[in-house]
Amino acid sequence: MSTSSRSKARRLLHAALVLAAFAASSHAVAATRAWCADRCDQIVIDWNLQTHQVIKTAEGYTNPMAASRVLAMVHLAMHDAVNAARPRYRAYAYSPAAGANTDADATVAAAVAAHDVLAALYPKQKDLVRAALDTTLLDAGVGSAVERGKQLGAAAAAAVLAKRADDGANADEAYRPGTRPGNYQFTPGFDFLAAPHWRAVTPFALRTPDQFRVAPPPALTSAEYAAAFNEVKAAGSNAADAKRSREQTQYAAYWYEFSDIGWNRIARVVARDKKQDLWQRARTFALLNAAMADGYIAGWDAKMHYDFWRPVTAIRQADQDGNPVTAADATWTPLLTTPPVQDHPSTHSVLGAAAAVVLAHAFGDRTTFTMASPTALPEAPVRSFASFSAAAKENADSRVRAGIHFRFATDAGLALGERIGEYAVKTLLAPLR
Repeated sequence: MSTSSRSKARRLLHAALVLAAFAASSHAVAATRAWCADRCDQIVIDWNLQTHQVIKTAEGYTNPMAASRVLAMVHLAMHDAVNAARPRYRAYAYSPAAGANTDADATVAAAVAAHDVLAALYPKQKDLVRAALDTTLLDAGVGSAVERGKQLGAAAAAAVLAKRADDGANADEAYRPGTRPGNYQFTPGFDFLAAPHWRAVTPFALRTPDQFRVAPPPALTSAEYAAAFNEVKAAGSNAADAKRSREQTQYAAYWYEFSDIGWNRIARVVARDKKQDLWQRARTFALLNAAMADGYIAGWDAKMHYDFWRPVTAIRQADQDGNPVTAADATWTPLLTTPPVQDHPSTHSVLGAAAAVVLAHAFGDRTTFTMASPTALPEAPVRSFASFSAAAKENADSRVRAGIHFRFATDAGLALGERIGEYAVKTLLAPLR
């Protein structure tokens, strides 16, 4: 056989192998669709809700930083498991040899990955988690595709758990409030600072927690500080004469829940009405929760670095700030309870902006949605939005109306969140082509 004939034969053989691999991949996808029909992409939403339920059952969902880490791990494991069956995007932690898993059931892989992460992190909830997995496996049946899907899911979960094993989430750090004007003081109702060690947790997408650290808050004697002080003092008060509209009071309550809970609900509400396949949906929720987890980490880095007091402390101790335009009110109370962590930046604003960027990347910013909130006032249980960015801005403004953040803290939070979201979208789980 001549050299040209051998070369032609090799090209034909390569083409045949590519076609065979494509056919095998298409057959696997068709087999998966046969049992889950149009519910394949629903598995991501199902396990998003299941993760929330497991966290709430285990500890009442009282630690949003830890919860955001769990949500990111679950969804990154699901992404890597689905992606391992037929790679479209870069993996986070698990990337087997290309073409080795074309017969795997990707939906089974996703469910097993989520199950294994949650079972490892919450062993006392293993029965609850196993019951959720059994629902998927019961419908999936048996066969080589199902078995291979189980293997991929287990491998992806193990890889994510191993990668996050020493990320600093289980560390501890002592904290003692400062004594100078501007230093954070424990807020009413609390005698501790929430998770000071979170500033050093390994990020999911960012290179370091301080990669995009925000600028410092304005000097106490500045006009900028006085303007922000007087705004929150008037608009965030719990007094009957607060300078706040009825709607502003309503959305202060509406957005008060933890950001990771609210923005995952937004994602579920929108995703149910949008066409995405399993791969796209797994990536969207993985990016969303990785970005929000990094929002907490980067936010805590800046909070601990600047250690700035909250409005409730600043207003009650304004006679110490050296600013002639601020006036102390020893009895001032915010509309809503101030969380036990520093003011600058507002991580509520960080997470909202980061989430809005990720969801806009997936669905387009001008996506309309209507959503309920468990912290909303009975008179206004739901709100509607014309875009994700508009929702993020209202979410940030709500913290000033609630009396728990200065305006400069929410502005800094929005800017930080946008940078985190944009960085995550560009660098994490990027398309292979």
